[in-house]
Amino acid sequence: MASIKARESQYEYTSNSNLVLTADRSLIDVRRRDESTGEVKSLTGNLTGIHMGDKYQRSRAPEDLPAKRPKHEYTSDHSIQLDEPLFSGVEVSSFLSVPQSKTHFEFLLNFVRRFIGDQPKDVLIGAAEEIILTISDTKLSSSDKNNEIVSLLGEISSKHYNELSNLIVKLVSFSEKGLGRGNICDKDEMETNSSINVLFFEDSADDCSDNHEVRDDIDTDHDSGEEAYLNSDILVTGLPDPLDLKEFDSTAIDAYWLQRKVNSFCRDAENSLRITEDVLSILKEACDEGECENKLVILLGSDCFSFIKLLSSHRLIILYSTLLQRASTASERKEIEDNIQKNPNHRHILDIIKQSNKGSQGILEDKCREKRLIHREDNQRIDSSVAYNTLNLYQHTFSHSSQLMVNKRCELPEGSYRQSKNGYEEVHVPGVKRTVNPGESLVAISSLPIWAQPAFSLVGYKSLNRIQSRLAEFAINCDDNLLLCAPTGAGKTNVALLCILREVSKHLSDSDTYNFDTMKIIYIAPMKSLVQEVVLNFRKRLKHYGIIVQEMTGDSQLSSELAKETHIIVCTPEKWDIITRKGHEKSFTQFVRLLIVDEVHLLHDERGPVLESIVARTNMQIDSTQEHVRIVGLSATLPNFEDIAIFLKVDPKKGLFHFNNSYRPVPLEQHYIGITEKKGLKRYQLMNDVVYDKVIEFAGRHQVLVFVHSRKETWRTAREILDMALERDTIGKFLKEGSASTEVLRSEAQQVCDSKLKDLLPYGFAIHHAGLSKLDRTLVEDLFEDRHVQVLFSTATLAWGVNLPAHAVIIKGTQIYSPEKGRWIELGLLNCLQMLGRAGRPQHDKKGHGILITNHGELQYYLSLMNQQLPIESHFIKNLVDNLNAEIVLNNVSSIQEGV
Repeated sequence: MASIKARESQYEYTSNSNLVLTADRSLIDVRRRDESTGEVKSLTGNLTGIHMGDKYQRSRAPEDLPAKRPKHEYTSDHSIQLDEPLFSGVEVSSFLSVPQSKTHFEFLLNFVRRFIGDQPKDVLIGAAEEIILTISDTKLSSSDKNNEIVSLLGEISSKHYNELSNLIVKLVSFSEKGLGRGNICDKDEMETNSSINVLFFEDSADDCSDNHEVRDDIDTDHDSGEEAYLNSDILVTGLPDPLDLKEFDSTAIDAYWLQRKVNSFCRDAENSLRITEDVLSILKEACDEGECENKLVILLGSDCFSFIKLLSSHRLIILYSTLLQRASTASERKEIEDNIQKNPNHRHILDIIKQSNKGSQGILEDKCREKRLIHREDNQRIDSSVAYNTLNLYQHTFSHSSQLMVNKRCELPEGSYRQSKNGYEEVHVPGVKRTVNPGESLVAISSLPIWAQPAFSLVGYKSLNRIQSRLAEFAINCDDNLLLCAPTGAGKTNVALLCILREVSKHLSDSDTYNFDTMKIIYIAPMKSLVQEVVLNFRKRLKHYGIIVQEMTGDSQLSSELAKETHIIVCTPEKWDIITRKGHEKSFTQFVRLLIVDEVHLLHDERGPVLESIVARTNMQIDSTQEHVRIVGLSATLPNFEDIAIFLKVDPKKGLFHFNNSYRPVPLEQHYIGITEKKGLKRYQLMNDVVYDKVIEFAGRHQVLVFVHSRKETWRTAREILDMALERDTIGKFLKEGSASTEVLRSEAQQVCDSKLKDLLPYGFAIHHAGLSKLDRTLVEDLFEDRHVQVLFSTATLAWGVNLPAHAVIIKGTQIYSPEKGRWIELGLLNCLQMLGRAGRPQHDKKGHGILITNHGELQYYLSLMNQQLPIESHFIKNLVDNLNAEIVLNNVSSIQEGV
C-alpha cells in the first residue's frame, strides 16, 4: 500500500510545482497602451476628415499586351493566320470563340496542310474539323481513330499522331472553358472575342434588355476611364448607322450596285459573284424582314450588319430594281413588272422605282447642266472653239478580270446531254466530226517556191494540212496583217513559219544568197517553256538558211552585240514590252518588219494589257516611220474574232481566217463535271472518286493524263487512285501480270532517284513535275511516250513544256493559288486550252476525251469558255495610266490628240 501511495503522490501539484521554471519579469518589455490586441473595436470617431472616394485617382487603363505566341515544333513561315477573310462564307466550329483555341487551330491547319498539301481554305478547315470530331469521339477506339485519321491525311507516323492528339486535347479544353462547360472564361476574354456570329433582332425582348443594360453602364459615367469606352466600341461594332437607313438613295441602284457593295468587303472575284447571287436569292425567297435578316447574317457574318440592315429594310426595292436593271430585253423587263403587279403588296414598289427613275433622270440632267456650265467657263478661259468631254474610264473596268462571266445561256452542240449523279453533275459535249469541203485539196511541199521547201522537207513534211493549205498563198505571197483562229493542235506554228519565209525571201539576192544584216523578226509566246520549244523548232528548220534564232526571257538575256546578230528573237510579251519602252533600243527595234503574236486570246487574261501596249506601240511606230510592220496573230477559236481583227488592223475580207473545231486533227469529246458538295473536304474527296471512275473507264485500253495544280498533289492523287484500285481489286486492268510493259517498268524503277516515283512505276502509274530531277523527268516522258506508263499525274508544266499527248486528259479542280494576288483563283482560258489540247494522238486515236472537274458554280463559266461562247474582252483600262506614261517618256505621245 505504501508503494502505491508513493507512486500516486508523485503526480500531485505540490510535488511538481517547484520544478516549473519561472520567467524574469524584469527582462520582458511591457506592452504599449496603444498596441492593437486583435479585438474588434468600433471606428466611431476615428474617421475624421476622410470621406469615401477621396483617394480615387483618374487614370487610363493599361493596354493589354498581345499574348506571346506559344512555340511549337511544326510552326512554319507559311503558317495560316486566322484573320477574318479566312472564315468568310465558311462554317467554323464554336471552339474558335477563345483566342487560345484560335491559336491552336492555326497550328492544326498547318499540320493538316503538311499532309494534304496546299488546298483552298475550306478544304483545310473541313479536314481539321473532321479530325477534331474523330479524336474527340469517346465512342471510337484508338485503332478506329487511327484508321479515320489515315483515311483523311494518309499514312501518319505514331509520333505525328501523338502530336495531333495532344493538340486536339488542348484545343478542346480551351473551347470548353470558353463555352462555359468547364471553368468560366475571363470576362474581358469573352468581350474581345469577335469570331462568334450574333443574330440581331430589333423586336427581341432579351436582346434589347441586354443592350439597354450595357448602355446604362456605359452612359452612367462617361468619364469613368478608358476601359468603358473600349467595351462600348466592342459591343457597338457592326450596328447600323441610322443615317445610312434614312439617306438610302434608290436612284443609285443599277444592275451592278449589289455586286459593288459585296466587292467592298469581299475581294475574291469568284466569291463576290457567288455571294451576290446568294444575296439576291435570299431577298427573293425571304417571307419577311426578320427571316431575311437572319439568313443574311448567316451568309455575310455580323461584321456586315449595317449592310445587312440596309438590305433587309429595303429588300423589295433593291431586289426589283436590280432585276429590272439586269433585264437585257424589253420583254424580260415587262415580265418582271407583271410579276410585281400580281402581288398587291408589291405594287407600290413599282411606283417607287418608276418615281426614282424619273428623279434620277432629273438629277442626271442637272449634273449634265452643271458640267456644261463648267466646261463653258473653262472653254472661255482656254479656247471658246474647243469643247471637252470627260469620261470616267475606271467605271468600265472588269472587277472579275479574266473570270468575267457575261454569258447568261450556253448553247451546246447537238448531241450534248446532262447527267445528275450522287454528289456531282456531268455534262457531255460530243466531238465535232471532221467535214471535208468539196474541192478542198492539200498543198504539196513540192509546189511551194524552191527557197521555201527546205524548211518543210528537211523534217519530213510531204504536204501541208487543211488549214495551212488554205493560208499558204496569203502567208507566203502577201505582206498584209493576218489573224488565224484555229483549234489547238491545228498547226498554227507552220503558218507562222510561212510568214517568216515571206520575210526571208525579201533578203534573197539574184545569186541565190541571203543577206540578213537588217532582218529582224519577233515571235511572242506567252510562256517560257513555249518560247524554248519554238526556239528549238525554228533552229532546226531554218538552219539551212543560216538564220540565228535566240530566246529572250527573264531567265536568258541577250547582249546588245548578240541581239544585233540575231535574226529571229522569240520572247515573252513582258520582255518585248520592256525592250520597246527603252528609248536607246530604237536602233535595234527599227529593223523589225514582222511581229508574230502567238496565243492572242491572252488578251482576255490579266497579262492582256501588255499585248495591247505592244501592238499599239508597233502601230505608232508604223505611223511615225511610214515603214510597214506585218502583224500576224495566232489564236484559239474565239466568238468575237472580228473585234480582234479590228484591233490588229486586219482586213476582214483578206487576212481574217477562222476555223471551228471540225478542223481539229482529232475530234475532242468533252466532259464537264460540277461537284455539288458544299463542304470543302468532302468535295475534295469526291473529286478523287470521280478521277478514279474516269481512269478506270480507260484502264488497259488508253493512256490517261491527269493534271493537278501542285507538286505534292501529283503524288497524293496518284497514291489515292492506286489505293482505290488495290482495295477494289482493279489494279490488274492497267497492266497484265507478265506483260512486257510490267517487266520494263520494274527494271526502270530501280534506276529512279525519287522514292515516291519508284513506288508507283511497277503499277503503271507515274508522276511528273518540276521538282523531279531531270533524269527522272526524262525517264517518265520516254516511258509514257512508249506507252508503258498508263496513267501519268502531272502539273501544268508538262502541258507547256513537252508535247506529250494522251487519249484522255483529266483536269482535277480548277482552283490554283496566285502568289501575286495572295489567294486562290480560277484556272484561265490559256491553261485550259493548253491542257485539253493534249487530248488525242493524231497517229493513233480517232477521237480524244477531255474531262474537266470543277465546282458546280463554275460549270457554266467553263462550258461557255471552252465552247467559244465567252467573248474576249480588253483589260487595258486598268493599266492605262502606266502605259500612257511610258509613251509620254518615249515621246510617242506629246498631246491629248496623240494619246487618244
